[in-house]
Amino acid sequence: MNTETIKVRVTETRQLMDVVVFSKRASSIEVVIGSGVHSVKCELTPTRNGLAYAGSVMGREIVYERSREQVQADIDRLNPGEYRR
Repeated sequence: MNTETIKVRVTETRQLMDVVVFSKRASSIEVVIGSGVHSVKCELTPTRNGLAYAGSVMGREIVYERSREQVQADIDRLNPGEYRR
């Protein structure tokens, strides 16, 4: 099993961080930050303009800088023939 990771930006510091993808749909992306007992789940949802996904973890905002269409294309490429929502 391959573990998918994505890069998210912490808006406060503009720093990029690798996080593990727990589940990925065009409507939301669930990521896991950290590892072991110190890991935290975060749900990223599309922004109003649909150009990025944003969420908050431990009071910090994180942003995945890909559009909803790009994420759907990634899902279609990785899972051809899967039902699309």
